Amino acid sequence: MRALVFDGTLALDKNRPLPVPNPGEALIRVLMAGICNTDLELIKGYMQFRGIPGHEFVGMVERAPGAGEWEGRRVVGEINAACRECPTCLSGRPTHCPHRTTLGIAGKTGAFAEYLTLPIGNLLPVPDSLEDETAVFVEPLAAACEILQQVHIKPTDRVIVLGDGKLGLLCAQVLNLTGCDLIAVGHHPEKLSILAKQGIPTALEGSRVEGGADMVIEATGSQEGFYSAHRLVRPRGTIVLKSTYHGTLEADLTMAVVDEITLIGSRCGPFAPALRLLERNLVGVKPLIQARYPFSDILTAFEQAATKGILKILVKIT
Repeated sequence: MRALVFDGTLALDKNRPLPVPNPGEALIRVLMAGICNTDLELIKGYMQFRGIPGHEFVGMVERAPGAGEWEGRRVVGEINAACRECPTCLSGRPTHCPHRTTLGIAGKTGAFAEYLTLPIGNLLPVPDSLEDETAVFVEPLAAACEILQQVHIKPTDRVIVLGDGKLGLLCAQVLNLTGCDLIAVGHHPEKLSILAKQGIPTALEGSRVEGGADMVIEATGSQEGFYSAHRLVRPRGTIVLKSTYHGTLEADLTMAVVDEITLIGSRCGPFAPALRLLERNLVGVKPLIQARYPFSDILTAFEQAATKGILKILVKIT
């Protein structure tokens, strides 16, 4: 099969061996995949990654031994493959299974390939009403939904979303559904206009944004975002950290102690609610699509995705 491989440099391998499904897994033909910031950080050195990246995908189940009802179905898949047997899994925390692999990130070949494998239990069928280029947003939208899994946001809360990249725009749309007093802050007027068209208040970074927020979502993808979040949150408020990047954050946490700030790391989220939001058209993703590339041009796609200010780049795999 063809696959994008990173081994210090990115290359399109046209003769990569097909992945072999483990017991309980399905072989999935990838239809479309999205490039996200984590993919870009992996090829900068994040997690010392080597292999086939990619975790945002829509695919078709080709083979599902012992579960033939899945064959021929269009699916998305939760990216953490847990053991389902350890104490962490049995306590209902499979995304933190110490034995897990993570699609295109750790121990599991990813979606920038013509085929991938995932446990059948990780798969969700895609409604016929959703196009591939909409359904491919399920994974990042699920990450936005994870915030509401972790914290309760009241309609009376003041909430600030920092970052107008792909994830920040999705987080703002999800949080807006709570009815909270929301504002999204970013660097790019054209990106913020996507939210403004939905009636979500926005502000440019550097303009005067009132502090004292009950909660700040940090989705800038940069260290500076943490400092801004700390400046804008009230004492005993909450900062939700969504950014992942290569490098180490240097932070003086003394004032976080003094102000009794709650810091919450937030990662992967629930796919089923994300699919419902897309199916009911409650979150708009089409305006986030910047360009679409064939798989043969995936190196160019990654170059454009790494360009400052670019939103979502999609790759049609098969």
